[in-house]
Amino acid sequence: MNKKINIGLIGVGRMGAIYAEDLVYRVPGAHLVAASDIASAAKSTVAELGVKKWYTHYQDLIADQEVDAVAIVTPTSTHCEIALAAAQAGKAIFCEKPLSISLVEARTTAQAIADSGVFFYMGFMRRFDRGYRAAKQKLDHGAIGKAVTFKASSRDPFRPSLEYLDPNHSGGIIIDMGIHDIDLARWFMGEIKSVYAIGGVLSYPEVSEVGDIDNAIVTLIFESGALGVIDLTRKGVYGYDIRTEILGTDATIKIGYLRETPITLSNIDGVTHDVVPYFMQRFEQAYIDQLNDFIECLANDREPSIKCADGVAALEVAVAATQSFKDNRPVSLPLGS
Repeated sequence: MNKKINIGLIGVGRMGAIYAEDLVYRVPGAHLVAASDIASAAKSTVAELGVKKWYTHYQDLIADQEVDAVAIVTPTSTHCEIALAAAQAGKAIFCEKPLSISLVEARTTAQAIADSGVFFYMGFMRRFDRGYRAAKQKLDHGAIGKAVTFKASSRDPFRPSLEYLDPNHSGGIIIDMGIHDIDLARWFMGEIKSVYAIGGVLSYPEVSEVGDIDNAIVTLIFESGALGVIDLTRKGVYGYDIRTEILGTDATIKIGYLRETPITLSNIDGVTHDVVPYFMQRFEQAYIDQLNDFIECLANDREPSIKCADGVAALEVAVAATQSFKDNRPVSLPLGS
């Protein structure tokens, strides 16, 4: 790779700041040339990294002729609007998950991107975690025989802000949080035929104020006939606990870990160890590897490893599961228009 790809970063909040640092220091093929955010306080974050161009309005960043590609790390409710503008300008696109909170909007965006022919890379960083990649390789080589059940747990140690949790911005716990597990379920097991979800406000009473829930369980039936279950909580108080188990006819694969440091303390009170504190400690390298893959695919004219269609498909399952919870009934896929 000779020429670096000039990147414009749209969104410099909590995740955007992490992306900015990765693009500057840990993605050799990228050159972060511009950034945009409606919050002017974020300007200093990228200025300290040597980024000279700052735009309050993302439209101005997209119009910058120096920008080859944009990385969209804004609230979910804005992803499609920005992606459409970038596609119309002929810019390559990296978009954080989920693609949208609206399935109609996501489908419209996917069609527009296909019509424009621009490069679009969907961000699902767990596919780049070493454990998940190794498990995928073993499944593809038949190491467990026929996969028959998929079990996943995603447990945050504490809740985000109520502003973040508002389904008008995040889509709700299943779309915002469960979509990672849904994407992995599709990646490992194939397409999903139906879903049934239950949940409630069981840990943080204030979550009901914004119309969301803080615990959910989603059951899945795959087109192959295999079964799945995903449990989600905003209050796994002991640490950041992300695990997946795939049962096959010949073997079982378990992915994930809870102990962060490879030591245990044994004394008269028992045996103890530390835990993974939060998502960046667990998936830091996966985020970096994902961005490097995005740049390498773009620079070498390769198909994106994770496509817009993957974003639409995962969102469709998440929307169906959210509808299932609201209606208290199983929901079959695909969903109508």
